[in-house]
Amino acid sequence: MKFKTPKQKSRERAVQALYQFFISGDDIVDIEKQFLEQKKTKISKTFFTLLLRGSVKEKVELEKLISEFSERKLDEIAPVEKAILYVGLFELKNVLQTPLKVVLNEAVEIAKLFGADGSFKYINSALDSASKKLRKAGV
Repeated sequence: MKFKTPKQKSRERAVQALYQFFISGDDIVDIEKQFLEQKKTKISKTFFTLLLRGSVKEKVELEKLISEFSERKLDEIAPVEKAILYVGLFELKNVLQTPLKVVLNEAVEIAKLFGADGSFKYINSALDSASKKLRKAGV
């Protein structure tokens, strides 16, 4: 089993929390609390909260980006892939200290872990297209 950093685990957990938010419609603060209380792995709580709350706060803008850079309509995207796109797009747009290649690679790895077979190709394509607008010169 490959070692994962607290930030990598935080991304995975943020995707899981967003997925739960999409499916259940529960309050995001309650979902966040539930995920922060999990003790199974060490995460960066600050980074997890940034990704989760930021993705929910910027939902409308992220959905516009998905519509612009995805070959699928928003309602045709499975909730887990949508959650991966939210987190990836939010990080591309707002966490500029994370290198572009890291954002893309992490999203692909999460898609391989949680998504449908082959969904990582779709995730990579959409985020790579969006990165050309959100990140200048491959930063």
